[in-house]
Amino acid sequence: MPLPVTRLHPTLRERLAGSDRALFGGWICSGSPVVAEVMAGSGLDWVLIDMEHAPNGLESTLAQLYAVSAYPVTPVVRVPTADDVVLKQVLDLGAQTVLVPMVSTPEQARAVVEATQYPPRGRRGVGSALARSARWNRVEGYLADAAQHVCVLVQVETVEGVENAEAIAATEGIDGVFVGPSDLAASMGLLGRQSHPDVVAAVRRALDAVRTTGTPVGVNAFDPAVARGYVDAGARFVLVGADVALVARGSEALAAEFTTTARDEAERPSY
Repeated sequence: MPLPVTRLHPTLRERLAGSDRALFGGWICSGSPVVAEVMAGSGLDWVLIDMEHAPNGLESTLAQLYAVSAYPVTPVVRVPTADDVVLKQVLDLGAQTVLVPMVSTPEQARAVVEATQYPPRGRRGVGSALARSARWNRVEGYLADAAQHVCVLVQVETVEGVENAEAIAATEGIDGVFVGPSDLAASMGLLGRQSHPDVVAAVRRALDAVRTTGTPVGVNAFDPAVARGYVDAGARFVLVGADVALVARGSEALAAEFTTTARDEAERPSY
């Protein structure tokens, strides 16, 4: 039995290899399978199910993987930390593309790769008979072929990470590097100022360094102009919005449109 999701949901590595343009994604931070399905059906190329800054555990992450599985979108799961056990559990849930935050050295990148691969190449624990990843041992040869079904992305988001971006990207088994401007700005002493020229320059240095290795590089950029600028600079996969931000801004627009109008009418003097 071939891995069922491969045909409908190639890994981000496979999507990037087959695309002649940048791939645009949306963040799922709500923890809601319903919202995850709404995002999955939007026409975006990929979605990020976030376990780092969102109220997600294993059960809710699994529910969101189920919710997006009916749509031709590539799900990426960001784990909360570069922990062997968490990575093993998320992969066993059936996540095929994982993003690991706060990777600042090639040694850390190598440890991540080892945690996502079975021995002798790595140290991922073997539980395929019990897990959705191998469809409970219904996928023939899963243990031998699992690495080709797993895409490993790491996040560069510190000054040290930018300095080591080329070496991180060149680490065997790393399929992509994702630059995080928000934490990078904080690392540079510019907390909350991810559009500051110095931060943008550091992001571009990281993009250039990763590109020299031939490894795909991505970035988070909710400002459309900034996002397009990063694409022009070589970013291949870009997060351009988040479910909670879209709801926040959309509800604010509704409030501005209707409550302001109602308030003005209530305050208008009558003669």
